[in-house]
Amino acid sequence: MHIESQRKDKSHVDSTANIGHIFKEIPDLLPAEIQRGLNTSIIGKTIKYYREVKSTNSIAASMADGVEDGTTIITEIQTRGRGRIGRTWISPRGGIWLSLVLKPKIPASRAYRLTIAAGLAAAKTIRTYKIDAKIKWPNDIIIGNKKVCGILTETKAEAEQIKYAIVGIGVDANIDTRLFPEEIRDSSTSLQTELDCAIDRVEFIKKLLTSFEYEYLRLYKQFPQILDEWRYFLATIGKRVQINNPSTTIYGKAIGVDREGALIIKCGDGFIERVVAGECIHASI
Repeated sequence: MHIESQRKDKSHVDSTANIGHIFKEIPDLLPAEIQRGLNTSIIGKTIKYYREVKSTNSIAASMADGVEDGTTIITEIQTRGRGRIGRTWISPRGGIWLSLVLKPKIPASRAYRLTIAAGLAAAKTIRTYKIDAKIKWPNDIIIGNKKVCGILTETKAEAEQIKYAIVGIGVDANIDTRLFPEEIRDSSTSLQTELDCAIDRVEFIKKLLTSFEYEYLRLYKQFPQILDEWRYFLATIGKRVQINNPSTTIYGKAIGVDREGALIIKCGDGFIERVVAGECIHASI
């Protein structure tokens, strides 16, 4: 009975001759726990769990050719998590770090639709906790003006058709953001910080995978509806923004997004810019 109660407390006991009992933590993100009651037909039917990896996107890419559509990679810690533009994504224990291997039958030119679907699914999932999550173009989820979730989509294409796509989703879940590096501390938040309590990460992942599958299956025939919902949650429209790209910086007011999710910016001289990628800063300029 004592050992069983330890299991419920997320730890277990190894009994070793002449050593005694060694208590070890049992992770709560085990595939069996997530798949129990998971009502999906594609996403998460195969889950691969790791205690620690450099990057779930890298792991997913290394096995993408040989796994089925919807295979999900989950880890407790990423030591070299990647954000956009090659930036490091801080990924300590307590967060939700996962990547999805997807094999959609869409041309490579429509890969942006996967990012939009993932952003919508993540925002909807966070909002089930009565948190007013919004989307910051192109792929961040924010609460107020602080980032809580990021999405990184990477694709491999053959003859202009997607062979596979990796959609990485990182959520600052049960994390004390006071422990983040100083340079991102003021611009980041976590679900734990917003709710003043820890969340059940297994429950969150189940909601997220279910929500993403719903959007994923709608991609082929209902993308305009997905885009309309994504626009509704988009915090960037109406804001003055700074868009940073490797070769240029654009300043202006975000006045809309087009049917491909590109940001439409009205610059100070009245010139209209269409931006398909870049780092977006909500600025007071």
